[in-house]
Amino acid sequence: MSNDRCELLCIDFDHAESLRAALPEADPLDRQATRLRALGDPTRLRIAHALLVGTELCVCDLAWIVGSSQGLVSHHLRQLRAAGLVASRRDGKLVMYRLAPSGEQLLSATTAPEVEADPV
Repeated sequence: MSNDRCELLCIDFDHAESLRAALPEADPLDRQATRLRALGDPTRLRIAHALLVGTELCVCDLAWIVGSSQGLVSHHLRQLRAAGLVASRRDGKLVMYRLAPSGEQLLSATTAPEVEADPV
């Protein structure tokens, strides 16, 4: 018998149904999953961190900072923008990127500082 399943089917219906009713609808969860997937790529996560610290940056600066080509950074920025995590504005011939409020919130919520384990 697998350890991840109950050996007996028993449902506390009232409790389970109240929790089920409290779950968010599918559409908001789909949007949230898309945003989480967008930060699931190491390059996109590096770009998001750079935008968090640098506030507003162009593709040239971002490419230098994260150590990738401008084409690759542009590709990742499009994905971050499609997920609603990054916003952009044109400044003459430059396009400046910044984290959207949802990007700032998600990044701060998902990137808590790592805690070193105490030596045994």
